[in-house]
Amino acid sequence: MEKILIIVQLTATLSLAGVIWLVQIVHYPLFGYVGDEKYRFFHDAHMNRITYVVAPLMIAEAVSAALLVFYPLPNVDRRILWIGIGLILAIWLSTFFLQVPLHERLAQGFDAETHRSLVNTNWIRTAAWTLRTVLVLWLLWQTLK
Repeated sequence: MEKILIIVQLTATLSLAGVIWLVQIVHYPLFGYVGDEKYRFFHDAHMNRITYVVAPLMIAEAVSAALLVFYPLPNVDRRILWIGIGLILAIWLSTFFLQVPLHERLAQGFDAETHRSLVNTNWIRTAAWTLRTVLVLWLLWQTLK
């Protein structure tokens, strides 16, 4: 069970880290270049399509992280597992209390200030998934020792 959980953690977290860096550096900044005429269509398409990519990965990451607490890996300090869960909590809270409301505002039409807030607050998730990547790679290394 532990090996499956670490594989799920590794797959989900590394995938999400890649997606969030792409969104942070490429996709979100490009929102400002779409133009008023097509912006609402573009934003709606982004929201619909990105959900199919990130939602299953976020759920898999959260569930496998929680299960790792109950099925801990050998040679792994449980505090590290709880730090990982704390980072997931930070990501989810940021998503639902910062990014989702900003996206809801942007769904009404492009607004430069809201767009800037979205890009700036998204660094929370980018940093947290980057830290989770380091943590999960460390867990893998500890497991393989």
